[in-house]
Amino acid sequence: MSHALLPFALFAFAASISPGPTNLLILAHAARRGWRASLAPVLAACAAAAGIVLVVGLGLSDWLLGQPQVQRWLGWLGVAWLSWLAVQMLRSASAPLRQAHAPTFGPGAAAGLQLLNPKVWWMAVAVIGVFASPTLPVWLLAMVFLLVALPCMAAWAWLGASSARWLQTPGALRWFNRSLAGLLLASAWFSLW
Repeated sequence: MSHALLPFALFAFAASISPGPTNLLILAHAARRGWRASLAPVLAACAAAAGIVLVVGLGLSDWLLGQPQVQRWLGWLGVAWLSWLAVQMLRSASAPLRQAHAPTFGPGAAAGLQLLNPKVWWMAVAVIGVFASPTLPVWLLAMVFLLVALPCMAAWAWLGASSARWLQTPGALRWFNRSLAGLLLASAWFSLW
């Protein structure tokens, strides 16, 4: 195996555990729906991110880097969707956690978010540019990324589910949702710079 596998695994860990739009939404979803209900979105988001690494490594990065308009369009589309999600969080800031009609963050939305998340695309381009080599092929990078990302994102879900105990009061829940919405907006808009 390549000597670059450990540095890549550390990079994948840092990219996966750091706060970002998907991690924040998984956290909020787990606080509302529980850890088990968040496992399918976690798996879908991680698989989609690993798929993006694979697709970028198979040649999309060359095309994408040559298309600044497409990059800009994807960035703005992602920011618009994340901003809409943040507004939804603000609107439900003090709604009870276990509300029957509360919005869910299902596997399709989690995977779709990865397609629009600028952080994921830039991470994938960096992965391929820095770590891809004949001894560390693209398929292996995608697989290792998936294996590293799963426990990282599951930790965010566990943190959200664990926080549900202290979110039973309307004031704490309002503070939590407003904070997450603000962080989501910040992570979305800062990703454009």
